Amino acid sequence: MSTNFRIEADSMGEMQVPANAFYGAQTARAVENFPISGLRFPRPFIRALGLIKKHAAVTNAGFSYVPPKIAKVIQRAAQEVIDGKWDDQFVLDIFQTGSGTSTNMNANEVIANRAGEILGGKRGDKSVHPNDHVNCGQSSNDVIPTAIHLAALDAIMHQLIPALKELHAALKAKAKAFNQVLKIGRTHLQDATPIRLGQEFSGYASQVEHGIERLLGVTEHLGELALGGTAVGTGINTNIDFAKITIKGIAKETGLKLREAKNHFEAQGARDAAVETSGALKTVAVSLIKIANDIRLLGSGPRCGIGELNLPATQPGSSIMPGKVNPVMSEMLIQVGAQVIGNDAAITFGGAFGTFELNVMLPVIAHNLLQSIEILANGSRVFARRCVVGLEANVAKCEGNIENSLAMCTALAPVIGYDKAAKIAKVAYETGKTIREVALKTSGLDKAKLDQLLDPRRQTEPGAGAGGSAGG
Repeated sequence: MSTNFRIEADSMGEMQVPANAFYGAQTARAVENFPISGLRFPRPFIRALGLIKKHAAVTNAGFSYVPPKIAKVIQRAAQEVIDGKWDDQFVLDIFQTGSGTSTNMNANEVIANRAGEILGGKRGDKSVHPNDHVNCGQSSNDVIPTAIHLAALDAIMHQLIPALKELHAALKAKAKAFNQVLKIGRTHLQDATPIRLGQEFSGYASQVEHGIERLLGVTEHLGELALGGTAVGTGINTNIDFAKITIKGIAKETGLKLREAKNHFEAQGARDAAVETSGALKTVAVSLIKIANDIRLLGSGPRCGIGELNLPATQPGSSIMPGKVNPVMSEMLIQVGAQVIGNDAAITFGGAFGTFELNVMLPVIAHNLLQSIEILANGSRVFARRCVVGLEANVAKCEGNIENSLAMCTALAPVIGYDKAAKIAKVAYETGKTIREVALKTSGLDKAKLDQLLDPRRQTEPGAGAGGSAGG
């Protein structure tokens, strides 16, 4: 045998393990079995595993199930996992056993070998045992679902919601700054009645605000953890108070609202909370796509498009056209949204694979759910800082189109009737004249009344034209 390897054994026999690896035989066997994608569990998930193992060791020491000396070094090794010191030792592919057992054992082996090393032993000597000590009172079937919920909740509360709050603040500030800028509204990509640019942005800000509220709504179920159910939800081989005490410790360290699942059979057999969370993330993604696409279109031009917004120039836009600047931040956020929508489809399918007492799509659910949270957080933060904050209104372009809009006739309908207003619009379109010019000759209204009705600012206020009809 090469000196670059050591021999370890699991229940299936001996395995070669890289000599410098903290993981052991079960992980090495899984590395051989699953050379699929190169995708690995992300940092939040590994951190969650470390938290579970650390506080489980504290609980097990309290029950005298694990000797205090061993429990202490397990806690120390688990803390190093929490801190990201051994991320390179989590080597397994996302596409593996559906329960994530291989990754649970990857964590158990890394922590056991590191803990044994702290005690003065050698890697692989099992002076700290991955199953008997590190995994005491646990099963992959309750640890991995717990890690999914814990990692997702932590990332939502400490990454995504703060990023969305920053985007909301930026959009709300622009709504205020643009509140007096008049422009034409658009429905069906056609000219509609006047609106203020600030009103448009207030809608964007409200979408993000609602998204935050939706995410807060899923935290109740995400905070319910499967830990304590062990193999099938009955809690075999664990103390009845193990989960309650361990979860209390995790909650105190993370500042998250966590509790033991009310029903362990639901908590392990189904992944409904993950599906619910993904649905909220998808809704946020849809909102961000709408916002980013509107800003992209409003900034189109700069001379031959809509051009009502001046977008900040972040990088050259073309390899062939000098001076071209593209709406790259909007395009980035739209692509993020597309990925989240795709992830939601995988998570939804995964959630449907709760078969009897266990869902067997846990790794792919974990990967897609945590990726959605991460890219939404990063995308929202970057979009706020590198696009929204630097947006400027092209006031001349916004207000220059209003007088030419045929939709201005909408304000006349409550006074002269829909049919007569429609006829004025048709004549204006055919002759190239404005609604004001045609109405002055054919409506029977004097100039003062027309000026009042066709005041675009008045049309953006609630109650204008009350009693008339409106349509798309």
